[in-house]
Amino acid sequence: MNTFICYPKCSTCKKAEKFLQDNNIEYKLRDIKLDNPTKEELDYFVKLSGKDVKAFFNTSGLVYKELGLKDKLTSMSYDEKLDILSTNGMLVKRPILVTNDKAYVGFKEKEWTELIK
Repeated sequence: MNTFICYPKCSTCKKAEKFLQDNNIEYKLRDIKLDNPTKEELDYFVKLSGKDVKAFFNTSGLVYKELGLKDKLTSMSYDEKLDILSTNGMLVKRPILVTNDKAYVGFKEKEWTELIK
């Protein structure tokens, strides 16, 4: 079963959920604010996505800006980045869709279209 990790009030998450519904893609919904991914889960998602851990930061979020992470990330280790991401769901870019063999971070319809094929 696919896991759709989102923040229900997020407009991008709403678009992504509509995409999943319109394409009959089954998923289990998980509210990132109530159930933030753990460090271990984030590590798994990053590896499954094939992207850099930096892609998992919500760079437009208030918490990211308040913590001044733009300047700090470059000197942080991979583990430190995972540690901080696991502390607050609002730091994590969303939505995240986790399938059996891939993790998608952020909603890019073109990228998600491969789910339909």
